[in-house]
Amino acid sequence: MEPASAPRLEAPAVPSRQPLCIVAGGGAFPAAVAEAARAQGRDVIMALMTGFADPALERYPHFWFRLGSLGVASARAKAFGARDIVMVGTLTRPRMRDLGLDWATVRLLPRIARLFRGGDNHLLSGVLGIVEEQGFRLIGAHEAAPALLLPEGRLGAVVPSAQDAADIEAAEGTDAMLARYGSLRASGRLRFSAGRGVLVKAPKPGQDRRVDLPSLGPGTITRAAEAGLGGIAFEAGGAIVPDAQDLVRTADAAGLFVLGVVPGGDGGR
Repeated sequence: MEPASAPRLEAPAVPSRQPLCIVAGGGAFPAAVAEAARAQGRDVIMALMTGFADPALERYPHFWFRLGSLGVASARAKAFGARDIVMVGTLTRPRMRDLGLDWATVRLLPRIARLFRGGDNHLLSGVLGIVEEQGFRLIGAHEAAPALLLPEGRLGAVVPSAQDAADIEAAEGTDAMLARYGSLRASGRLRFSAGRGVLVKAPKPGQDRRVDLPSLGPGTITRAAEAGLGGIAFEAGGAIVPDAQDLVRTADAAGLFVLGVVPGGDGGR
């Protein structure tokens, strides 16, 4: 539910300049993108997804909306003068009864139902189409906040060894893959020595980087350490992090390396 204390902010009658609308799911990334965009001199507004977004984001100009209220969300964003939208933060597929459907969304239900029957790429591409049909321009977090992109080279003090093997990220996503890997090792069905595996994070071939760009945070480091991995490699410029210094501190404390590599390069050694 929308927090009862959420103030109802009125959009300015005539926005002084076009703000960036950040459609915010859960986690730390919405605030990180907002601060990076502000540092570039851009105003931001938060479209906070009920049930996912952190109420602390109410410190920014904002409105709350439910996932099934696309017409309401579109009207509110336009009232603020926003035309550029970036989608960031964690989100799980909701149950249909939790969507809070408005009439504009009801008319899209047959199309939305077809999207849910496809894979993640099919769903995301369909969402992009719906957003653009509403008159918005969808941009990626890497475009709105390029300062959050991870660079090439080693981050932190831990150096990868020549024996580090690459465990490519499975289709179920980083968190689920790490939990599965750790469980298999604990059961003895995988018998790699500790510190040998590497998690590789990179955009999928052909992936639209405006949505679902790989992200890396302290939680990923912690789960990788729990799974017995030796480090994390990522495509330079192909992953974002909300707080690089916090990431490095966590990785160094866990004894994991973090390495940005260019596809086709030498692995950063």
